[in-house]
Amino acid sequence: MAEKFTSKSFLAITSRHLKLKPLLIFERVLNSPSIASAARDLNLTQSAVTKSIQELEAILDVPLFERTNRGIVPTCYGSLLGDRVKTVITELRYLTDELNSFRSGETGHVIVGSLISASVQLLPKAIIKLKQQRPGILITIREGANDQLFQALANGEVDVVVGRLPNENLPLLRQFPFKHAVLYPDEMCAVAGQAHPAARQKNLSLHDLLEYPWIFPLRESPARLFVDQLFQDAGIDSPKNITESLSVLTNISLLQDSSMIVLMPRTVAQHFVQLGLLSILDLGNITKGSKVGYSIRADRMPTPAAQFFIECLKVISKMVLRQDDADCLLPATS
Repeated sequence: MAEKFTSKSFLAITSRHLKLKPLLIFERVLNSPSIASAARDLNLTQSAVTKSIQELEAILDVPLFERTNRGIVPTCYGSLLGDRVKTVITELRYLTDELNSFRSGETGHVIVGSLISASVQLLPKAIIKLKQQRPGILITIREGANDQLFQALANGEVDVVVGRLPNENLPLLRQFPFKHAVLYPDEMCAVAGQAHPAARQKNLSLHDLLEYPWIFPLRESPARLFVDQLFQDAGIDSPKNITESLSVLTNISLLQDSSMIVLMPRTVAQHFVQLGLLSILDLGNITKGSKVGYSIRADRMPTPAAQFFIECLKVISKMVLRQDDADCLLPATS
């Protein structure tokens, strides 16, 4: 190999030879199941995409992909380059947003990572408010678990994560500089379908609900640790009959059509109670200290569009707080 693929040599190579278009083509191939699929997305011929990758490999003097029975997969060099290219593309997106916003103050692109606690009230209302005032700003929503969204935030693929703020013990939080801002407190509650046998019972305990099937977060999710700890603190074993799911729509259907129970942020649960879909079980305040807010990278200023979105979040969060105060005057079940 003529030159080792180090950070120093890579910088020298890129400054002499690399152009942006081949990197953009490489990034699309990296995130596509095949070269043919990437070519369709890029509106290029398959041969043109293949040629661009081959030229990139010739410049870097390393193989970027290898063919397997599952299609093309990146080599270790391809994965390394992919991480760098993501950063380049992210910085270009930031630059585009900043230039557009400086020129008109009305455009930009905000990519938001959404957790369930923000998905039914805070986030939709914040988007509506933003669109009423800045219709030229594009909003992209990505849903996922804490670890997935914070990895995307660390990589620059997401501008802001909105939802229940993560536990400080999440390993990813110690690896990257994040800034967390609290918008309002939001406890968890146990939720079931309106026809559930426990829906009309008072002063329930977790032990009373062990006989029913439960919906738990995925085992690898930080939220699963929270749920497991809840039962452990109550001095009882976790339910034996569980289904693992993070899909809100699937969970609501399961709750309506069965005797399953799930833990849900109270602001989310109240929304579905008002729609006549679910009931909040009288389990009392089983969690304390849960907070809904937003997280951004502490070492990078948000784009002007993202800053405006955050201002919308702050305004809407005050409305959510007032609504919660009003809901406290209503019975928990309908």
